[in-house]
Amino acid sequence: MRSLILLRGLPGAGKSTLAKTLSDNLKWPVFSVDDYFTDPVTGAYHFEFDKNHLAYKQCEQTTKQAMQNGVEKIFLDNTFTLEWEMEPYFKLAAQFNYTVHVITVEKRHSGKNIHNISNDQLQKMADKYKVQLL
Repeated sequence: MRSLILLRGLPGAGKSTLAKTLSDNLKWPVFSVDDYFTDPVTGAYHFEFDKNHLAYKQCEQTTKQAMQNGVEKIFLDNTFTLEWEMEPYFKLAAQFNYTVHVITVEKRHSGKNIHNISNDQLQKMADKYKVQLL
């Protein structure tokens, strides 16, 4: 069975760490919008809001490519605070016959978000966050 696993949660919740663990230490690919803003050589992260739409497109394209290649398990590590952010992946999963699993990661540790997002902005994100249990 092919699986697409979406890890969602607020910045600093531990999505990237969990994705690495679940992917058997990156045996399976982990894609993120953050990849676009991360220097592949130094690992330095530099977010540019005006390029965010390009980052979403790149993440979608790399996911689609992995599905076209028949990768058995694919992990996506994004905030996915809004339903529309997950929709393209639901469509890709249907197109390529992947089962989708959505995992919400809660921040139950003292880790900090590496994106320098203020507590006020985190609260705004949390207020919009919806979980669909049924």
